[in-house]
Amino acid sequence: MLNVAIVGASGYTGLELIRLLDRHPGVVISCVTSEQSAGKRISDIFPTLRGRCDLVLEPLNPSAIAARADLIFTALPHQAAMKVVPDFLAAGKKVVDLSADYRLHDPAVYGAWYEPHLNPELLPEAVFGLPELRRETIRKARLVANPGCYPTSVILGLKPLLENALIDITAIIADSKSGTSGAGRSAKVDSLYCEVNDSFKAYGVGGAHRHTPEIEQELSELAGQPVTITFTPHLVPMDRGILSTIYATPNRPVTTEELVSLYADTYKDEPFVRPLPKGQFPSTAFVRGSNFCDIGITLDSRTNRIVVVSAIDNLVKGASGQAIQNMNLICGFPETSGLEGLAIFP
Repeated sequence: MLNVAIVGASGYTGLELIRLLDRHPGVVISCVTSEQSAGKRISDIFPTLRGRCDLVLEPLNPSAIAARADLIFTALPHQAAMKVVPDFLAAGKKVVDLSADYRLHDPAVYGAWYEPHLNPELLPEAVFGLPELRRETIRKARLVANPGCYPTSVILGLKPLLENALIDITAIIADSKSGTSGAGRSAKVDSLYCEVNDSFKAYGVGGAHRHTPEIEQELSELAGQPVTITFTPHLVPMDRGILSTIYATPNRPVTTEELVSLYADTYKDEPFVRPLPKGQFPSTAFVRGSNFCDIGITLDSRTNRIVVVSAIDNLVKGASGQAIQNMNLICGFPETSGLEGLAIFP
């Protein structure tokens, strides 16, 4: 059995890790940490775990955690993760980091969007953990940077088009909507019920959202040249889910049938990406609680614009489910272990 620790277990992504790992046949959760809730049982914080995971939350002590875990999930805010990840690596442990700290390859880019990086020497080693892009590299990694939720939906939505050089890379627009769990569990005015309920708003407008460089980095690698996009996220009054509608202009004549066939062929062997038939488009309701990404595509013949719609659960394929998918690859488990559950509907 693989012993794993969850550092930062009292947030939504920590809870999702526990929920999903509970059904994993090859894993034991040996340690959970929380600075604010240390000394309490995790099941007192999240009553859904009663009788299944009653571990006591511990303060963050890297050496004590490393002594009891083979792999560590760091579900911490940016900058907090980079303060402890080097200690885990030095102890010979493997790490799947759910923060933004190791996703960007260039420390100057990280510094421009966040703060100066504390261990930039680790950035060239960290593998961007989107299995549909880097499965074989992930298998050999000791540090995986789990992708952000918005980037996962946008990158998977555009991968077939960019790999086949089908679109004008100067005119991509990604319009994305997320449930409020994407803002985390800490108390914030913008996330209060009265602020969110019966409301729908854009934020990070004008290229200001911190997921923008992450999206552009990965799209540029797919295209083989620099890609700049217009990315606008929106907050939707629902608990979880992301729907991204992506617009691109084809650089040669193409039909909807050809596009649907391309996506079906690209993702035919991917266990968690479900391209939809012609005329069908995804809904967050049909991926809720699952590790699936559903994708629909069409050509708007009136405007000669390709429209891609992708849907994921931001806490599963957009965070904890993908982290477990990466753990499975690193540790030699079947990639789908612990992630076979279908969506919760209604």
